[in-house]
Amino acid sequence: MKIAKIISFLGIIAMTGVLIYGFTVGDFLAEGSQLLAMPWGIVSLVDLYTGFILFSMWIIYREKSLPVAIVWTVAMMTLGFFAGALYSFLALQASNGDWRKFWLGKHA
Repeated sequence: MKIAKIISFLGIIAMTGVLIYGFTVGDFLAEGSQLLAMPWGIVSLVDLYTGFILFSMWIIYREKSLPVAIVWTVAMMTLGFFAGALYSFLALQASNGDWRKFWLGKHA
């Protein structure tokens, strides 16, 4: 479980850095329209949001509270795997070393 915590923590750090970089240096609307103009840009976004949806399904399944699950899902859709890495890290911390509790949440 320690390795999973390290990986999720590194994901938080990496995503924080690239999100700050993207929002401070990039032009979201201009670059987003360029991305949507390219076939592989569309493929990448469909791939990305398929992953977001699948990950969000896991969050909804394991969370005790539907409103909390909805907040995490919105975070996934807007902040990407920054939210996913943070959610994973917090779930790992809360599971107290129990993989079953980590994966199943309220169903464990």
